[in-house]
Amino acid sequence: MKRQCDVMKEYGTYTAAFLISYLASCAGFYYAAGSILMAEAVWLYVHWSRQAENLTELRALFTLAWVGGQGVACLKLSRLQSDWLPVTWLCFFLIYIGFCLGYEWGRKKQVSCRKEIVKDDVQAGRLLFCILCLSLASLVCFIFEAVRVGFIPLFSEEPHAYSYFHVSGVHYFTISCILVPAITVLYLKTVQAAGTKEKLILLLANAEAAAIPILCVSRFQLLFAVGFAVVTYIMVHRTIRLRTLGLIFAALIPVYVILTVFRHHDVAYLNGIFEMKYEKMPIFITQPYMYVANNYENFNCMAEQLTQHSFGIRMLFPVFALTGLKFVFPQLTSSVVYLTKPELTTLTMFYDAYYDFGVPGVFLFAVLVGGAAGRMMIVIKESTNPAAYLFYGQMAIYLGLAFFTTWFSNPTTWFWLVLTGMMYWYVGYDKDKGHREKEEGSGI
Repeated sequence: MKRQCDVMKEYGTYTAAFLISYLASCAGFYYAAGSILMAEAVWLYVHWSRQAENLTELRALFTLAWVGGQGVACLKLSRLQSDWLPVTWLCFFLIYIGFCLGYEWGRKKQVSCRKEIVKDDVQAGRLLFCILCLSLASLVCFIFEAVRVGFIPLFSEEPHAYSYFHVSGVHYFTISCILVPAITVLYLKTVQAAGTKEKLILLLANAEAAAIPILCVSRFQLLFAVGFAVVTYIMVHRTIRLRTLGLIFAALIPVYVILTVFRHHDVAYLNGIFEMKYEKMPIFITQPYMYVANNYENFNCMAEQLTQHSFGIRMLFPVFALTGLKFVFPQLTSSVVYLTKPELTTLTMFYDAYYDFGVPGVFLFAVLVGGAAGRMMIVIKESTNPAAYLFYGQMAIYLGLAFFTTWFSNPTTWFWLVLTGMMYWYVGYDKDKGHREKEEGSGI
């Protein structure tokens, strides 16, 4: 009962903050509208993470990303931004409420105590084998793609070189190396003692996991690899020093800047695209601001211009892509993407849900995602299989960047989840247990 009262209280504060922000935005007080939602997002994140004693608690991460991102967008710092439609505001409100309702439903089951990862050389050996297989497959596929397309993005003068560095079906394997750092965290937690050979394999595999995103000039993949590993570390070890987190992300800043330079996106080019109202805004503020804010603007643009819903076609794109049906029926993937500007193509997680089914679609999808997140909080406490943390880590990244792209309409997301499922089965498979069950079933 106390838990239900606490939840209702948080819903009440969010609803009040959202309503005030909406009214302030309608009145043209954009800074006030944005500040209210950002403050509410930070307060809720602190509340949920402190309650769970977990910095990466899934509802907390989603709150910070979705509500906080909406607050950032409400500041309206760019001329590309406009006042949102009432239906856009309604969708953004229902998405958070739906996610929280689904989350509570998903974690109804109570777990008395959390099971810990134990030292297990068998599981450690399997994790190392997964690392080795992923690294070798990724390296071979990267070389194949480089030979096939005739260039490596890092050394190309084309501003959008990474967009052309794809061989259909192969690229999924090329970028799967970014799972390696997180698996390494699990390996080091489960192994009794790593030998020289094992350490060398880990060193080379993780170097490759960093090198391939850099060679592909993919800032997102590099950030994903690091973020995934950090989340896994926090979940496994229960804590991490804030100083350590700061040093990790501080080290990524120069790499991020260098990759931006190698993508030939100079300050004048970016400022021309972002169209900031204050033209002297520093680019290190402008770029992350627009990478958050314009996703919400693209949603509003779509809600304003969409004339007919596609009833599942867009959200089924992973099926069409992974089965090859997109080549057989190209009309299935030819729907218009509504954007504020052609260069700014990123979308929120819920763009496709509205495109397919409108307001009911975004609410139902939010409930399902919230339910999956709530269930994941239970699974991670009950499971003794270290590979379960790979599911949690990916979910944490997807929810922590809910403002950024249509994660669950992305075939890469499902490819990684299937790959993770295979590793989960392999690492947790107990041959002796299966043999015993067979004997018991036959009455031996």
